[in-house]
Amino acid sequence: MDPRRIRPNAAVWGSLLLAALLILLLQLAGGFGDGAVRARPTPLRLRPTAEPLVPTPLPAYRATPQATSAAEESPTVAPPPPFRIAAAGDPARARVCAGVPLGRLDDYDWGDAEPGWYLNWWIMEEPPATPGTRFVQVVYTRGADPGPAVDQVQRTARRNPGSLWLIGNEPDVAWQGNATPEQYAAGYARLHAIIKEADPTALVAIGGVSQPTPLRLAYLDRVLEAYRKLTGSEMPVDVWNVHAFILREERDSWGVGIPPGMVEERGTLYEITDHDDIALFREQIVAFRRWMKARGLQDKPLIVSEYGILMPESYGFPPEAVAAFLVDSFDFFLTAADPELGLPGDENRLVQAFCWYSAADTTYPTPNLFDPATRAVTPVGEVFRVYVSALPAESGP
Repeated sequence: MDPRRIRPNAAVWGSLLLAALLILLLQLAGGFGDGAVRARPTPLRLRPTAEPLVPTPLPAYRATPQATSAAEESPTVAPPPPFRIAAAGDPARARVCAGVPLGRLDDYDWGDAEPGWYLNWWIMEEPPATPGTRFVQVVYTRGADPGPAVDQVQRTARRNPGSLWLIGNEPDVAWQGNATPEQYAAGYARLHAIIKEADPTALVAIGGVSQPTPLRLAYLDRVLEAYRKLTGSEMPVDVWNVHAFILREERDSWGVGIPPGMVEERGTLYEITDHDDIALFREQIVAFRRWMKARGLQDKPLIVSEYGILMPESYGFPPEAVAAFLVDSFDFFLTAADPELGLPGDENRLVQAFCWYSAADTTYPTPNLFDPATRAVTPVGEVFRVYVSALPAESGP
């Protein structure tokens, strides 16, 4: 897990250039598919444009999320099996997730690579029954807004015992959850009580901050402190959760900005070319586990509920670069372990489950596994299918 970078010598550079040429010839011949998983294509690097990625208006399904019920679309189905955090000996497929912001999981042809879990940033009273795949409930909150009606949350919790619930989504980002630490702590306290009263077996996770940088960890420290002051007790979190993007932290700039309620003008000043740096990616996850251990939370599971490549291809992120990042990150999540930081009950793994963003999106389409209009698998999706189909899956529901 040494994050240091190695500078290639002339011979290595020659090999990399030859590999890049072979990959280009493979693409021209229509061969970008199964081999891409093992070939580890060299990411192409184009110069960033003069105007880097800036926050864009969210599509309707992210800007105004609504609690929904599958009962409106299909007959009543039996509740899904409880969500179980992966532990030592569990099949690797159970750890893999794909976010589904558009449509339903079964709208897409996963082949033999259906993920072990998925989410769509909603709560669903009767999520579609999909053998071997768990649905994760997300209560979308914004600022001081309490989110869905109490009766909707309670009814969903009762109908889906043992579900995993994520409270909020990126509260640290102004155009997402947009909550000060104090607002988020109050909202979490309210929703945690509602869910646990309706279903004591539910697993409740904190909403993922956009990336585990020092600035975002300071935001979480304020959340924990605000919860103590509000309730007189430690914040009850069954599952810790974080997002793992690599984006600039600077007021009035591109990236994820400054968390609401924080006075800093800048945090970590990543550049566009850092966005898929796998060494930085690994460092962030290790940093979050260090933060957890320092607060007595090492025995808690950790999930990464959203990550991927948001920058457009024209900024230097073509499909082969995105596919290489997907493979490298999957390898890391499935194997990274540390007895000093990881979860003891999961062979000291750092991360118990992880979620690629996304199956299909129109606002951030670069990492799409499927085309949002035609539902055809993309080159990145082909790599996903080859990789995940090779992982052991659960044998039953």
